[in-house]
Amino acid sequence: MSVAPVEVEQPDQDEVLHTDKPWVTIVWNDPVNLMSYVAFVFQKHFGYSRDKASGLMLDVHQKGKAVVSNGTREEMERDVEAMHGYGLWATMQHDE
Repeated sequence: MSVAPVEVEQPDQDEVLHTDKPWVTIVWNDPVNLMSYVAFVFQKHFGYSRDKASGLMLDVHQKGKAVVSNGTREEMERDVEAMHGYGLWATMQHDE
């Protein structure tokens, strides 16, 4: 008696990528921190240029929030914790 090998269907690579959505870190506007400080934090922690950090800071100030980073859940947990360490309000969620 011989046993035939079993074929296992591998998911299409595109399907795998779409089901594993990245996470994002969102920084929210608050009445405590100065805009210059928020831009400084973005430059220091994320290594953003002055222009990019200022643009994100303006989004936080004018729109109430800004997505400041994206990646794996673990990376975003670290970024949220770091933002809290700087005194900023931050959360994370799946990217939309």
